[in-house]
Amino acid sequence: MIDGTRKTKRALRWGMVGGGRGSQIGYIHRSAALRDGYFELKAGALDLNAARGAAFAADLGVEPGRAYPDWGAMIAAEAARTDGVEVVTIATPNNTHYEIAKAALQAGLHVICEKPLCFTTAEAEELKALARTKGRVIGVTYGYSCYQTIEEARALVASGALGKVRLVNLQFAHGFHSAPVEEENPAIRWRVDPKFAGPSYVLGDLATHPLYLSEVICPDLRIKRLMCARQSFVASRAPLEDNAVTLMEYEGGAFGTLWTSAVNAGAMHSQKVRIVGEKASIEWWDEFPNQLRYEVQGEPPRILDRGMDYLSPAARADDRIGGGHPEGLFESWATMYERFARAIEAANEGRAPDPALRYPDAAAGVAGVRWVENCVRSADAGGVWVDYA
Repeated sequence: MIDGTRKTKRALRWGMVGGGRGSQIGYIHRSAALRDGYFELKAGALDLNAARGAAFAADLGVEPGRAYPDWGAMIAAEAARTDGVEVVTIATPNNTHYEIAKAALQAGLHVICEKPLCFTTAEAEELKALARTKGRVIGVTYGYSCYQTIEEARALVASGALGKVRLVNLQFAHGFHSAPVEEENPAIRWRVDPKFAGPSYVLGDLATHPLYLSEVICPDLRIKRLMCARQSFVASRAPLEDNAVTLMEYEGGAFGTLWTSAVNAGAMHSQKVRIVGEKASIEWWDEFPNQLRYEVQGEPPRILDRGMDYLSPAARADDRIGGGHPEGLFESWATMYERFARAIEAANEGRAPDPALRYPDAAAGVAGVRWVENCVRSADAGGVWVDYA
């Protein structure tokens, strides 16, 4: 990748739902999708205000007539065109994901969706099955998962360097919502409203990120049961939580913890993953994403840097620049979109993707929804252990 060679035959025709002017998440989706020439933005339903959305679409270079007043109009019109979009990104509040994704899949379009994929495991499984029936790809934007250091962590676990995994310690605990900031910011307000956010706030919005990272790094671990306690320290957010702690027992004996919070005052992101094995441990922190800490019992700790020759081939495959230069969140997202494009091209051609191609797919979307559902079930029962269902 360091030479900028595209890994697909052509750019995919792409549309967006949501992510209009001023949207932070819309900007990162466009930056990632367009970064390496894997996608071309051809259509959009970018804003609830149709005129405002059309004006922004024109600024983005979308041709007149392909900026739509709503997602339904876009899907219907684009599916009927011979040059219509092949894939849509859904960057809207949580409560709309299921309906839009289902309509897009039924129209024969591939789907890239913000997490959570939907509100219930049943809905998520339905979308997964529909995608399989239609031969379409679902991608879920766990955008932290494509750092090279995450690939190196996965390779170290797979190689046996850590020995048997004993402990999985996860957290995503920032402090930006320590006060009721949603009173002044509508972009945050919907996240703490059950009508829009669903059954959780930080469990679904934050915690599923490190959870998915742990699934990438330790793909053989399976949750056996869990216990969750959640709090609403800003009382107006109840029944949704702004802080939660989850304990997890895995099949085979490993144990996990996940602390997630939006009220960790003074903290920035504080998203961390620590995997403890019988011989060694690894730790990754998203505020230092170019480094992976590798600690062998009885030896000095090592800091592994991205882009270096001592890393595994998988950790070097998506380098955009040599070692010593920092890469960041936009590069991880761009790598994720590149992988989406490769999977979509394979589906379009009726072939299986490269077995080594890893990306957050429909199964990852189902897993995130299932985990939140189980956490809420445990918390609402008083913070009790529940068998993972």
